Amino acid sequence: MSKPVISILTPFKNSSIFLPECLESIIQQTYRDWELLIVDDNSTDNSYAVVNQFVQKDSRIKLFKNSDTGIINALRLAFDKSSGTYVTRMDSDDLMHPEKLAIMLNDLQTHGKKHMALGLVKYFSETGIGNGYAKYESWLNTLTKNGTNYSDIYKECVIPSPCWMLHREDLIACDAFNPERYPEDYDLAFRCYKNNIKCIPSNSLLHYWRDYSTRASRTDSNYADNHFLSIKLHYFLELNYNALRPLTVWGAGQKGKTTAKLLQKAGVDFIWICDNPKKIGKHIYDVKLYNFEHLKTLRNPQSIITVANSKEQEIIKLYLESINMAVMNDYIFFC
Repeated sequence: MSKPVISILTPFKNSSIFLPECLESIIQQTYRDWELLIVDDNSTDNSYAVVNQFVQKDSRIKLFKNSDTGIINALRLAFDKSSGTYVTRMDSDDLMHPEKLAIMLNDLQTHGKKHMALGLVKYFSETGIGNGYAKYESWLNTLTKNGTNYSDIYKECVIPSPCWMLHREDLIACDAFNPERYPEDYDLAFRCYKNNIKCIPSNSLLHYWRDYSTRASRTDSNYADNHFLSIKLHYFLELNYNALRPLTVWGAGQKGKTTAKLLQKAGVDFIWICDNPKKIGKHIYDVKLYNFEHLKTLRNPQSIITVANSKEQEIIKLYLESINMAVMNDYIFFC
């Protein structure tokens, strides 16, 4: 009986120095029934030639050139050319654990459709990992161990872009790579949440995430904070917002201001609150800022929290719980 094929989708651009190690980590997978659909997104170095050398040695590797530009178009092309029952994504500068495909496939076959296989991730870098990335890694892995990834989906991307696997039918049901929204991995995470794709808990370290100064998430404008906030608000208004309840925005820092602007652009009324005495009573974008205690005067409010400081977040969370507000239903952290 033939084994199911896993389609691995990998866009690349100017990653020639990392590609050999990445491709070797795929070739060395213990699960052998895979196909790699790898797409050159307009590289200006010798990345295409590097991959082509591997194509000559392994017929499972299928190389294409992106006729358009951008990672979304490259992913669309890769997916269109794929044929596997299961689909996963890989970044051209990262490394797979040898058992990655086998473990994720086993998880999906055990749990069935409408599930997503995940794995723990580990950052590595020649210059060391910064505190921010270390915190993100720890936070993300804690969610994955418990399978509670969606519980914090409005904070940050809760699905590591190169460490998931879905049944092909489920990825299509989530509209695959069709939406033109960046960051594309965060958008897909929201669509999986929207379609009730359950996250399978995992304690297995399956993916090694390379960090370096010129990686796209650091340099590409599509991954700037305003894009993240735009996606958060888009899905909040679609999935969690209740127009019959008063909406408040807590926080008047940069993220609070951007959120306020986006709400105004969407024509959504909101009440702005904060705990900064220098801002209380003032108007920003023609909206008056109230003391956070104003929440108690509102009937059944919903709140977006845009305060980024972790200690302040804990204080805010305790306060909201003291007035019987529940996370994801009554309040959502946007950072």
